[in-house]
Amino acid sequence: MRAQSQHCDFSIMSEPITLNVGGKLYTTSLSTLTSFPDSMLGAMFSGKIPTKKDSQGNCFIDRDGKIFRYILNFLRTSHLDLPEDFQEMGLLRREVDFYQIQPLIEALQEKEVELSKAEKNAMLNITLDQKTQTVHFTVREAPQIYSLSSSNMEVFSAHIFSTSCLFLKLLGSKLYYCFNGNLSSISSYLQDPNHLTLDWVASVEGLPEEEYTRQNLKRLWVVPDNKQINSFQVFVEEVLKIAMSDGFCIDSAHPHTSDFMNNKIIRLIRYKKIKIGR
Repeated sequence: MRAQSQHCDFSIMSEPITLNVGGKLYTTSLSTLTSFPDSMLGAMFSGKIPTKKDSQGNCFIDRDGKIFRYILNFLRTSHLDLPEDFQEMGLLRREVDFYQIQPLIEALQEKEVELSKAEKNAMLNITLDQKTQTVHFTVREAPQIYSLSSSNMEVFSAHIFSTSCLFLKLLGSKLYYCFNGNLSSISSYLQDPNHLTLDWVASVEGLPEEEYTRQNLKRLWVVPDNKQINSFQVFVEEVLKIAMSDGFCIDSAHPHTSDFMNNKIIRLIRYKKIKIGR
């Protein structure tokens, strides 16, 4: 049976209301759905935004049905209650962003900070590599006159592993690739929740901006400081700053001091603080 296309008529709708969210049914009240008028749900169920029905006459929302339970419970209680073993913070964040319930957005941010502080012992290991390569490019000296030039370029690579998924997300909020004139968070380059590989180059004097794009050369920046990372020394300093702000400290047993000072290996650890009762 095909879904009906007519909009839900809230002027005649009596409580309760049954919603079909991504195939999962929820029953609630109109007053609950409109408790935050400036939110997406507030607009949908006040008639400001057209809302579709499914084949059974239920208002249909094409979003994740499982996650919606946490959104609905927040509307009911103004509290964000998540199970202790909740593993879908990324999905919840995207759904919360869609519904645009400002107090829920703030509650989720507070919850993520709380989870980060309460996270168990963690380890961070970064292996660094650096090489020099020659880059060839053309320089426009005058209209219709070009010359071929070349220069040495420093190429950097960092392989990052952390048992803390939240720390890698924190790192992703601070480090950005500069490519094609735009900054993009390194978060989108996460291979999996615990691994991240970064590849970037230092700026080359005289290399035209369009050559970085043409040769697929990414540079690395720290935000909001707007600071370019042109050496491993700067990279190490910035990573240490971010890691130590998240409770990490240098592992005194590993790596060997010479490796650490030569910027080959960075290993940090974080111990969960244990509260001792009186």
